[in-house]
Amino acid sequence: MDTFEEPENPFDTDDNRNLSSQASSSTKLNISEPPSPPQAVDYSLPTPSYGAFPQQAKADHWLQSSDDVEISIVDAEKTSVGSNSPYITYVIRAGNHESRHRYSEFESLRNHLVKLYPTLIIPPIPSKNTIGDYAVKQSKAKEDAAMIARRKRMLQTFLNRIARHPILSNERVFHRFLDGEVSWTEVLNSPPITLLPKNILKAPSHNPTDQEASPAYQALPNPSPTHPLRNPDQRFLDSEVFTNKFAGHISGPMEKVSRRTMKRWSDLAQDYQELGATFNGFSLNERGSEEQQGHLSAALEKTGQANDITSASTTKLIQDLEQNWVEPVYEYSQFAGIIKKLLVYRHQKHVQYEMTQDALVAKREQLEELEKSEREARRLEEALGKGRVQRSSSLPGRATSEEGERREDGVDEEQDHSTQQSLPSLPPHPGPSSGRRRAPGMGLLNALSYTFSGMIDADPETARRNAISRNRETTSQLEDAIHLAAQDLKYSSSTIQADLDRFQRQKVADVREMCINMARSHRDWAKKNLEAWEEAKREIDKIGEHPNKLPESVPPDPSPPKPRRDSTATINGP
Repeated sequence: MDTFEEPENPFDTDDNRNLSSQASSSTKLNISEPPSPPQAVDYSLPTPSYGAFPQQAKADHWLQSSDDVEISIVDAEKTSVGSNSPYITYVIRAGNHESRHRYSEFESLRNHLVKLYPTLIIPPIPSKNTIGDYAVKQSKAKEDAAMIARRKRMLQTFLNRIARHPILSNERVFHRFLDGEVSWTEVLNSPPITLLPKNILKAPSHNPTDQEASPAYQALPNPSPTHPLRNPDQRFLDSEVFTNKFAGHISGPMEKVSRRTMKRWSDLAQDYQELGATFNGFSLNERGSEEQQGHLSAALEKTGQANDITSASTTKLIQDLEQNWVEPVYEYSQFAGIIKKLLVYRHQKHVQYEMTQDALVAKREQLEELEKSEREARRLEEALGKGRVQRSSSLPGRATSEEGERREDGVDEEQDHSTQQSLPSLPPHPGPSSGRRRAPGMGLLNALSYTFSGMIDADPETARRNAISRNRETTSQLEDAIHLAAQDLKYSSSTIQADLDRFQRQKVADVREMCINMARSHRDWAKKNLEAWEEAKREIDKIGEHPNKLPESVPPDPSPPKPRRDSTATINGP
């Protein structure tokens, strides 16, 4: 069996790569204990080569030379170029380069990155059908400005996440996507896209487009995602449990409460807007020449303005929450689904290894049985050959004795021959089948059946030897395949674990930023409302006291109250 070199893990440090090279020098691969995740991550690694491109993207130098990459979608234009119906194209600005792409091209970019890098977490893009669920005004029209603005922001986040990824940022397909002078159709019809296999499970994990990959990959099985494992890796079982809990929190209560909160904030903004208009109309009715009435009108007007400001600040709060909280929550609910698929891919690679192991054990047992039968047949043939030799050595003495007996009886061969020639020739005996005709076609069928029975039954030795030859060839392929499956499983496990660690750090930073943005949005909303209502209060304080209330300048009478006069004293007298 040929020797194989273990593929390089782009997330490994130099120390980890040295350890991997030492482990790969061993002839036996240990899959029961997958490598532990690296402590430190080296991201400065070259991108795997997928073949020459017809044209080098101009955005390469800018992306690789800039530490703080920022890609922005500056506009969304409605056009019908190359199509019978109008569509929205998004104007992307990356440094000094500008390109235009429609939503389907973003989707195509992501789908091909998933196939090129099956062990990495590819960032999501906004859903085409359900993004309207996250709008304050649930509109599904393509021309809806709010929906287009949301999609612009989320597509921009998608591009920036790729640009900041340590591996994906070096992908030339992504660079050419940002290059405005290269059409996306040209990219799709050139390597590495055209080199992608139909089934990535039967291709190397580190480079699915490798055209020099071993043919033994085709001998690998195509397992089901639900196929159980005999020896599962506890780390990835824990990752699955954690991901399911995370998806439950994000896609369950947090998403529902966020959507319900946004609706209530929207209703509150609408109520404040209507209340402000009511107060402003009320102030117009209270204008007059009297001093008290003038202060009342101004106070009503300021109260109406405070309501208007509260409505406007609430609308701004809704926009901030939608951009800095609702959209990231929706994005991370998509991330949860992406990680689930990534873990399924790793699970299938592990099942693939175990199934190849089982197939190899079964083929070896079958080959051993056939070889055992072949050895028994040879021993039997040798024993029969020895018996024939012994019989043939005893035949000459027996023939000599028979010849002597015949000569003693006076029988001569020539005399016997002349006697046979003198006998009259007799006609052939008419057998019962001489006049029977065979059914048409029966001769061909009988001949074929005789031929097949001769091939199958008459020559079992040839069939057995052919089966041994085929089994040996299949066993050799399975031995190569199990070595490749072991390498793929090691690479997939270490790379997926490293990218999960990177994603966890990214998630912690993003959730922290989301919470800070939420607190900042509420603080700004409260400060702006406080200023408006304090100004309204100052205007309200100018209104005089209640007219039925005694002025504070008149002191109360200190004399005790007079007793109530008894009406009966006047009538009855003293």
